[in-house]
Amino acid sequence: MTCRPRSGSIRGKGGWHFVTLPPELGARIKTAMVGAARPWGSLGVQAVIGQTRWRTLLFPDKKSGSLLLRIKTAVRVREGLGAGDTANLTIEMQL
Repeated sequence: MTCRPRSGSIRGKGGWHFVTLPPELGARIKTAMVGAARPWGSLGVQAVIGQTRWRTLLFPDKKSGSLLLRIKTAVRVREGLGAGDTANLTIEMQL
């Protein structure tokens, strides 16, 4: 999947940026992970961008109806990513 990190009003403390998953992908993940959600509806996943793999959470996004993937500063710096850049993203989940 190709993603475009975005920042702005949802940029959080500590330099977090978020990727909004395409709605059809978000719906498939939510269906596959029924009953696995943590507090606030978050889902634990492993994400990979380039050579960087990290454990993170997907969060529900009321605005898009999909899921948000947070991308911490260390990942963005390691992969040379900024807001608006495009990157290949892999999300791995244990069912």
